[in-house]
Amino acid sequence: MTIHREGYKTITIAFLFVAAVLLAFNDIWVSQTWFHYTLYAAGLWFFIMIVRFFRSPKRQAAGGDKIILCPADGKIVVIERTIEPEYFKDERIQVSIFMSATNVHVNWFPVAGEIVYYYYHPGKHMVAFNPKASLENERATTVIQYADNKRILVRQIAGAMARRIKCYPKVGEPVIQGDELGFIKFGSRVDLLLPVDTKLDIKLGQKVIGKRTIIGHIA
Repeated sequence: MTIHREGYKTITIAFLFVAAVLLAFNDIWVSQTWFHYTLYAAGLWFFIMIVRFFRSPKRQAAGGDKIILCPADGKIVVIERTIEPEYFKDERIQVSIFMSATNVHVNWFPVAGEIVYYYYHPGKHMVAFNPKASLENERATTVIQYADNKRILVRQIAGAMARRIKCYPKVGEPVIQGDELGFIKFGSRVDLLLPVDTKLDIKLGQKVIGKRTIIGHIA
């Protein structure tokens, strides 16, 4: 387990903030009381939670040529057929994974292939499990062309707390299944838009693990 590079700045700011608050409090109220110890515990808990949020686990991808891997840790909150309006403009299977603040927030490529489309959308910051979040929140859309010229869309969606989405590879670059796609800071969601003939292996409400859980199989 390591700390993701997206966390270095935030962790440093959090450390300085906690240190400044505790030092200022001790400077004003020098005599130690139970309230001081409570504040120390709260400050330590806050700092540990910030560090924990940016953890980046080392996992072996449990994938394959016909397998669609889960791109994120979290919980399946949507499985439905829908019309995808941004890129495909036709019917797709949507699978949505909600990531709480306690989940790992690294995102991984569900399939191997080539990036053929990317677009970042500024937007609102509604709670990520709101159905409108897919089209109205801050989000980044990546489309990967994989086996038999099929394409899969991965949409990173910022939640109520998230204010920054990172997606690293660029259009035209080849990608490896299980490699890092990007990172979303704090509560957020990832949508997969899959071909309608995809054979799903997950169910609504299921807890999933990025790079480990199999979303489905390519028909």
